[in-house]
Amino acid sequence: MRFSDLPERLREVSGRIDAAAQRGGHGQRVTIVGVTKTHGPDAVEAAFEAGLRDVGENRVQEALKKMDAVHAAVRWHLIGHLQRNKAKHAARFDLVQSIDSARLADAVNEVGSEQKRPLEVLLQVNVVGEESKGGYALETLRAEGERLRASTGLRIRGVMAMAPLDADERTLRRVFSGARAGRDTLAALGHPATELSMGMSNDFEIAVEEGATLVRLGTILFGAREAGGGTA
Repeated sequence: MRFSDLPERLREVSGRIDAAAQRGGHGQRVTIVGVTKTHGPDAVEAAFEAGLRDVGENRVQEALKKMDAVHAAVRWHLIGHLQRNKAKHAARFDLVQSIDSARLADAVNEVGSEQKRPLEVLLQVNVVGEESKGGYALETLRAEGERLRASTGLRIRGVMAMAPLDADERTLRRVFSGARAGRDTLAALGHPATELSMGMSNDFEIAVEEGATLVRLGTILFGAREAGGGTA
């Protein structure tokens, strides 16, 4: 049966997370977001049966199809880029982790205002200025946090960061500690910014050591991606 070893994998990963949290000394509680992109609805059901309550998807359309097919009461995270013309779909997610620009933040804020409920979001930060990734530069985060304090259609719960592929440990720690500083900047401005989403299958232990509260794990839990997938 597919994913039959998921409970065992989850136990092993949870143990590694607990050990990393103790080494890091930040005292945070860590939630695993099971990344089910390119897998079918059965991966989400298996995740729920194994004890996971949070799942992440990269693409809006793929996520919406799974939402309609899955009966498990999971929390849905959007971890991939959200196009502004699809901002209305942000309301279907429990947490949108990928608000990467002021224009997108304004579009999602408008959706939340129309629905008369603030949508839960993370601001994506680009700590080392990778051209291939979106996100706020750390030096712009304070001004953006101040600007968004008056927004009633979204609630900024923290930040999300991705490290460069094949980064060495020094770069990983630079990215993750920078993201933590960005989260703290937002919190100091009065946002309920308690979440720090960073770390994937290849670097989650260092991320946890640096204070991650959400880790996005795909391959290490669900195995290799089906056609068209990436790594998480």
